[in-house]
Amino acid sequence: MELVRNIFFNTDKLTANSVVKISYTGKLFQNNSEEVKIHYGFGNDWENLTEVSMKKTDLGFQIEVELLDKNSFNFCLKNENGEWDNNNGQNYIFEIEHPEPALAIIEEAPLARPHRLRKSYLISKKIRLAIYKIIISIPKLISGNYRRKERRIDT
Repeated sequence: MELVRNIFFNTDKLTANSVVKISYTGKLFQNNSEEVKIHYGFGNDWENLTEVSMKKTDLGFQIEVELLDKNSFNFCLKNENGEWDNNNGQNYIFEIEHPEPALAIIEEAPLARPHRLRKSYLISKKIRLAIYKIIISIPKLISGNYRRKERRIDT
């Protein structure tokens, strides 16, 4: 997904506590820079400030970053000559989404005898099928409209 020109992410949305792959094909890549570092942080105050070299590929400079549980992901880029790509002085700032917690908490509880659960399920299934057949057959028997299906043998 391209959120800003020449910046690509491997996901549709940036989610807290996930890893995102960033590909950069901006002016530093187009000017044949040999090394590009990403300078990034989180939130309005650029918390957890980090600077890491990106891997150069034929498709641009790439890196994987773990997104923290903050409101925004901020970064800018610089090459080995000290030239910056900081989105014309505004930096690249992207909102981080926070998934809503599940409505129900699922806890795994070991069953003492899991085969009983399966047996009871099969029995209840058979009982329901028998009741269904009785309910369908009784009105036909009472009204006299009950006919057996005849088998045809083609010769």
